[in-house]
Amino acid sequence: MKNFVINKYLTGEFLKSFLNVLLIFCCAGLVMNLFEEINYFRKYDVGMGLPIQLSFMIIPSIIINMLPFILFLSSMWVLVKLKNNRDLLSLRTFGISNGKFIFLFSSIAFIIGIIILTALNPITSIAVKYYEDIKGSYDLDKSHLASIGGNGIWIKEKIGKNINIINSEELMGNFLINVSIYKFNENNLLIERTEAKQANIRDTTWLIEDGYTIQFQDKNIKNDFENLIFYSTFNREKLNSIYSNLDTISFYKLMTKSEELIARGYSSKLLKEKKHFYLSLPFFLVLMVWLSGIFTLNSNERRQNTYYVFLSIITCVVIFYFKNFSTALGATEKIPLLLSVWSPVIILFLFCSVGMIQINEK
Repeated sequence: MKNFVINKYLTGEFLKSFLNVLLIFCCAGLVMNLFEEINYFRKYDVGMGLPIQLSFMIIPSIIINMLPFILFLSSMWVLVKLKNNRDLLSLRTFGISNGKFIFLFSSIAFIIGIIILTALNPITSIAVKYYEDIKGSYDLDKSHLASIGGNGIWIKEKIGKNINIINSEELMGNFLINVSIYKFNENNLLIERTEAKQANIRDTTWLIEDGYTIQFQDKNIKNDFENLIFYSTFNREKLNSIYSNLDTISFYKLMTKSEELIARGYSSKLLKEKKHFYLSLPFFLVLMVWLSGIFTLNSNERRQNTYYVFLSIITCVVIFYFKNFSTALGATEKIPLLLSVWSPVIILFLFCSVGMIQINEK
């Protein structure tokens, strides 16, 4: 019963600290992003409503990416508070070592990570997709657009006075599969339709294979072809941009529908990297709690707290940049992909394990 009361108290203090830091980050993120959205939409007559709406839409995704730093500061906040109130001495009299309550905090951090991935992430992925669709609809170059949805890839482009609307079921390598091309004239009248098995889009001169063309003029004229040259403003590299933001894909989809996403044109390498980023997140949160405990509990006097807090924040920033650097090496295939995602976690685990042994002996 005594341990239950103590654990309940410590859990409450940790969650209060976490919510306080989370609120600070949310408010700061909203303000900074709001200025960014206002600057983006200043060339449009949209008022303040849309920038505010979009800021609220994107902030959960930003918070997820900042979650390790948020948990780090939350742990440090509650540990400094417990230390200054001499609660740590009281805990020791009840036989609760430093390692035990750090384990409690890290367990809460792990649960927070799981909740984020399973409950919040599906919502944020929808919000990010909505955010990108809204901003994309205000793109200055509306004559050349591309998007991906449940019914495949859609491309709109203006070639001379004509407008082409292109649909494809999926993108495989340099090939669009099952392609439909609708050509409209300047009066928005359909003048030509092309159906083909596939199109090679390695460059802007497409090679369309195995299909037919129907010309809608005085008479409907159908022409079959084996190969047809088609000029476009899009190539494989340009189409990659619609697959670049994997924040629009939920953790659940990454885990259960990877093959389907790859078939639709997403990079298997990037999907694998994002999947392991999500899988490593709860463990990374645990290690950030350990790290905050190592720095905070190693200081014996109040005047040392400021020094250790400053040192720990510097260390946290270094870890953050090292993690991004490692991911970049994996994306460019300088090191194996799995190593690029998990090596920061493994290195941090080895460092924190030694530190946890030291503070548990105090």
